[in-house]
Amino acid sequence: MDFSLMQRLAAEFIGTALLIMLGNGAVANVDLKGTKGYGSDWMLIAVGYGCGVMIPAMMFGSISGNQINPAFTIGLAMNGMFPWAEVVPYIIAQLLGAMVGQLIVVACYKPYYDQTENTAHVLGTFSTINSVGSKFNGFVNEFFGSFILFLGAIGITKAPFFQDNLGTAHFALGFLVWTLVASLGGPTGPGLNPARDFGPRLVHAMLPLKYKGDSQWSYAWVPVLAPITASIVAIALYKFLFMA
Repeated sequence: MDFSLMQRLAAEFIGTALLIMLGNGAVANVDLKGTKGYGSDWMLIAVGYGCGVMIPAMMFGSISGNQINPAFTIGLAMNGMFPWAEVVPYIIAQLLGAMVGQLIVVACYKPYYDQTENTAHVLGTFSTINSVGSKFNGFVNEFFGSFILFLGAIGITKAPFFQDNLGTAHFALGFLVWTLVASLGGPTGPGLNPARDFGPRLVHAMLPLKYKGDSQWSYAWVPVLAPITASIVAIALYKFLFMA
């Protein structure tokens, strides 16, 4: 079945919103004072992000490709695997979806935001920051985490092993993200996705939260540029080695 551009954009919007709701929602449950999950461990966050990718992938992988990530969209276009004419509409849908998803997280957790005086924890439910304040380490971490994500994503979805069952391939993407958050997520969060960081950071800057603190825009370029660079390199490498 062929889907129209508007249907595919709707899928990207909803898919990205679900990613933020499930991923950043898990962070809010762990880090905001007074929640039922307050003080839980990192694995709860890893599960949230893993399922935040897996569930939209199962829902929309056959509709829009479930890119839900501007870096993936740009990387595919740079390597001739996605039409440039659709790049900007896809990215707009992804960014808007991320912002709406974050607004829903805030609506659900508003009383707990009002109790949480730690501004770093508040910002962490929106966007990423390097835990030691290093932009260089943040870039390195985001680049290699994103490289594995996109190499894995293109490898899983294009591998002959999965061609007769792409549903299983999209299911596997959730486990890839789950593992990435568990293994390489410590330094930055991680972002791995410009929409996942920029959209919620913009929401953080606009909302009048009680203990908001600084949105740390001086760091914001890291989780945007690193995933985009990694996506272009990872997809080009896979295409050169296995699709030539």
